[in-house]
Amino acid sequence: MNCLTCVYFSWGLLLLVVVIPVSLGEMYTSLLNVKQAISVERKLIDYLRIYIDHELERLEDIKRFYARVSDLHTQLYKGPGTAMANPLVAFTLIKRLHSEWLNVVYSNEALENAQALRSSYEEEEADLPKLEDLQGAAKGLMRLQDVYALQVASLVRGRFQRVTDGKPIDICMPTVSVPLSGDDCFLVGKVAYEQEDYYHSVQWLEESVRLFRGTRGEWSPENEGTLEDALDHLAFSHFKTGNVSYALSLSQELLHYDPMNGRVLQNVEKYEKLLGADSPPRGTGLRRPTSKHLRTRDTYERLCQTQGSQPMHFENPRLFCDYFTNDNPGLLLMPVRREVLSLQPYVVLYHNFITDTEAEDIKRLAQPGLRRSVVAAGEKQATADYRISKSAWLKDSAHSIVGKLDQRISMLTGLNVQHPYGEYLQVVNYGIGGHYEPHFDHATSPSSPVFKLKTGNRVATFMIYLSSVEAGGSTAFIYANFSAPVVERAAIFWWNLHRNGQGDVDTLHAGCPVLIGDKWVANKWIHEYGQEFQHRCSLNPEE
Repeated sequence: MNCLTCVYFSWGLLLLVVVIPVSLGEMYTSLLNVKQAISVERKLIDYLRIYIDHELERLEDIKRFYARVSDLHTQLYKGPGTAMANPLVAFTLIKRLHSEWLNVVYSNEALENAQALRSSYEEEEADLPKLEDLQGAAKGLMRLQDVYALQVASLVRGRFQRVTDGKPIDICMPTVSVPLSGDDCFLVGKVAYEQEDYYHSVQWLEESVRLFRGTRGEWSPENEGTLEDALDHLAFSHFKTGNVSYALSLSQELLHYDPMNGRVLQNVEKYEKLLGADSPPRGTGLRRPTSKHLRTRDTYERLCQTQGSQPMHFENPRLFCDYFTNDNPGLLLMPVRREVLSLQPYVVLYHNFITDTEAEDIKRLAQPGLRRSVVAAGEKQATADYRISKSAWLKDSAHSIVGKLDQRISMLTGLNVQHPYGEYLQVVNYGIGGHYEPHFDHATSPSSPVFKLKTGNRVATFMIYLSSVEAGGSTAFIYANFSAPVVERAAIFWWNLHRNGQGDVDTLHAGCPVLIGDKWVANKWIHEYGQEFQHRCSLNPEE
């Protein structure tokens, strides 16, 4: 469905904000933090350049010493005993062998240069990624692999492809891309391996072994893994999936590089016995791990893979676009482009809700307060792998622009959004493969933290798209069977509750993983109380 074209209008307000550095903790959960890490690496590059310069100076000194001594042996010491007849020559030889060689061989200069580099590195260490960031980033890649059915071999080449009708098809072409190394693949596979997720470890370690073989097993100082490490992990992963013969083959290849490895020798003996038995073990093969909490995984992933395109859904003739004023005087001269996406649940998209300047200003205001997003866990809140992002809360007193957005939301929805009837504006930035798996915005338990405001449940959600993305990041409504793509500067609105106050199960929705891009949104959750004259109850208790 094509929306009507409307005249662009500005709600703009110029805002100058002092940017305060954001904590880089749990870096992988926010792409903002990943971007900020670039400046840290720039410093490390400068430190490394200084180290290289100092080392080059040291090596030049050593080369001069080498050249001088070599010249003496090729020119001065030619004849037997002739040079030593000169006491000055004899003295310099003894002195050189006693102290000069000692000073060169045991020089502290190399250690001092290395220590200076280490000290500079340690100064930046607090802002560097932690182990959990590396693991989180690896899990993000595996999440994208699964949700978007991506080929690992394509990802390794920097391509985003899935197999359709037996052929690899590009589902998006990133503006900037890089291939992965054997060590990159080894670390992703190792994260899966350590979680006993052999479905993913096999695929990533296969690529790691292939790439390491391509370099003939040559080791680089920056690598954590080697061909031997990758073979070791891959062999055991295949054994755990029941492919004992391939595990044996890989282990035998590993023994070629490390023939005295006792543990691998024992594994080879074990695999040979298993294969020689009357009934060799049968594994389960490569099966994707089941999800403990995601019971709608197939639908969720199908909706995410459509990248927000649901042609059959939008063929509904009851859906429409129009210029919307909500009978509000403030919108009569500047109507909003409204696109009705769904009638059950009622979901509507307001185009050009926010200007580029306002979106950037909201992001700047939120940056100092960004912290790992949490989910309801009983009466408390906690972080969870099924929500990967960072968020911050902005009060209307934070700056006049926040109050203006509240006023604009109220004009469009006709609802009272002032605190405590509306929660403070929540600004969210998604991380690597950032997502929020299917969930309800309204509370489904009386003990939910949502009720702490004592203003009832969340009756409605108003979400503003502060940025665009190249691919992924759609909002998928699971039971309603449609997904809405990210539309920059637009806002999406839906009712969470029926008029009788019961939760609408059709609002089960998810934030699909961001495939490529930096997704920012701002959420405004509106509560039941305070809406008595704005959103009246129905006479029908079933409605």
